[in-house]
Amino acid sequence: MARELVVTVYLFVFQVLFNAFKLFPQKKKAIFVASFGDNILYTLNELKKHTNDPVVILKTSQCKVDFEHDDNVLNFEPMNLLQWIQAIYHLATADKVFVDNYFGFLAVTDFKPNVQCVQLWHAAGAIKRFGLKDPSVENRSERALERFKSVYQRFTHVVVGSEKMAAIFRQSFGLANEAILRSGIPRSDFFFNIQEKKNVEQELRQIYPVTNRKKVILYAPTYRDDQLNKAEIALEIEKLYEKFHDDYVLFLRLHPAVKHEFRNQHSDFVYDVSDISDVNHLLVITAILITDYSSIPFEFSLLERPMIFFAYDLDKYERTTGFWEDYETLVPGPVVGNTDDLIDVIENGYFDMERIKNFAAQWNQYSRGRSSKTLINAIYTDEEQYQVVDQN
Repeated sequence: MARELVVTVYLFVFQVLFNAFKLFPQKKKAIFVASFGDNILYTLNELKKHTNDPVVILKTSQCKVDFEHDDNVLNFEPMNLLQWIQAIYHLATADKVFVDNYFGFLAVTDFKPNVQCVQLWHAAGAIKRFGLKDPSVENRSERALERFKSVYQRFTHVVVGSEKMAAIFRQSFGLANEAILRSGIPRSDFFFNIQEKKNVEQELRQIYPVTNRKKVILYAPTYRDDQLNKAEIALEIEKLYEKFHDDYVLFLRLHPAVKHEFRNQHSDFVYDVSDISDVNHLLVITAILITDYSSIPFEFSLLERPMIFFAYDLDKYERTTGFWEDYETLVPGPVVGNTDDLIDVIENGYFDMERIKNFAAQWNQYSRGRSSKTLINAIYTDEEQYQVVDQN
């Protein structure tokens, strides 16, 4: 009840300001609302090659990307009242709005008819259910459900990298096929840029010289609601150290909401890389990925390297969150429930590389190195040619 009250008050104030600012003349400008930021960064860099239209970045507190070369960056938080009000003005007077997450304020932004609202979703694929298909939606009020639908209907375009993701978005957001923009995922362009990958690798190996001598195991689990105030991780680091410290280092990338100030007994083996904003950069120097229900495997598969799915709470997660397909069939690597089995997989190399290649091709169907350019061309020039007929 209290949560709904806070949301209602926030949206009421937002709507009043938005409607007042909508009386001002509309301008040709692009507004980027950044929660994750990486897709926005690639889209923004491409946009600047094609137009001199003003750009304003509305940056939430969650966003780690540093838009250092952009002067017009506003703090999009009510606590910074002046910049928050300025942000609403820009949203109300723009003709292009790009977002990279679910933003509740969209429920009350009745944009002018010609405004394009582009969803640059932060995940290239989906293992767990979300949106209208998230099981937790059943526990929300009717008012909240209508609010969700209002947000989703605001999207004029949703960017996808594959037909599989297109189908998921249609169900999750309740969208028509015409809203799907098959341009590929902007940030995936990184994996096709040989020089950029080389530069990133050199930079990271300078920061972590140990990676010049040892291979990297990256552990990047998804966020769990019950971990907000926990510092523990399920992986038994001591066992991994005993087996692999001569040949590997363990990089930990934990969700920002997880308190990870755990005691590190092996500073020469375990490295906390949670503060590195772009996970794709870390993937370049990763030999083996360990994850669970995260979307990281969809892009890591482009590198055609081994991955292990440490799903120690699989039954519980399936009941509470749900999957789009049978989990063990969907993921392109061994599924293990404990550290001993994980060690066994690494020691014996139980990886099916052909399966990883097929996974990459299926989920990165449209992400072939020109996604940012294709996206900008579609939004700013001829949209029709990119609305291809769904073949499924």
